[in-house]
Amino acid sequence: MLSKKATIEAIETMGEMFPEAQCELRHENAFELLIAVVLSAQCTDALVNKVTASLFQKYNRPEDFIAVPLEELQNDIRSIGLYRNKSKNIQKLSQQLLEQHSGEVPNSREALEALPGVGRKTANVVLSVAFNEPAIAVDTHVERVSKRLGICRWKDSVRQVEETLMAKLPPEAWSITHHRMIFFGRYHCKAQSPQCRECPLLDMCREGQKRMKGAAV
Repeated sequence: MLSKKATIEAIETMGEMFPEAQCELRHENAFELLIAVVLSAQCTDALVNKVTASLFQKYNRPEDFIAVPLEELQNDIRSIGLYRNKSKNIQKLSQQLLEQHSGEVPNSREALEALPGVGRKTANVVLSVAFNEPAIAVDTHVERVSKRLGICRWKDSVRQVEETLMAKLPPEAWSITHHRMIFFGRYHCKAQSPQCRECPLLDMCREGQKRMKGAAV
């Protein structure tokens, strides 16, 4: 497994490759970010942005989401996967925000994870992006890159990946690490066609080296 020093070097290299890495979900405030992240589960950011471009013109407060019939909201996000469950969760969390948080998005992990449809990954994104709190949200890209590079073990759970990254990186680097690893995984170390041959991290990536040896046979 990569040492702390090598892990930091890998993240710094990703930063050189993607200096503009940041959250790609379009939003104007913490509430819009929360809704966008809930919608992004098992869905691409590009599709979410396409839907929220019109969605956030129609709804931009918790009151707006609970003022319409569920069927109408479902129709508004129908092109997004799991739209039925997501619509229900969005209305429930909007109601809970109004009843328990005066309509504001809370800035604590416990309160965020208590909202319907909000798990640890979603809470980490909101804490990091909206409130500048150190957090690493482990999505499919972060998990894949971490395991390919050997930062963590292949058998590790998502929570173990998060804990390993936090242990190997200083807290002030957690949030930017999340964005850099997503960009690296989304645009370079792709699930199906990783660009190992041109990768500046190939010398420390056992998975990449195996792929190159296999391609040379």
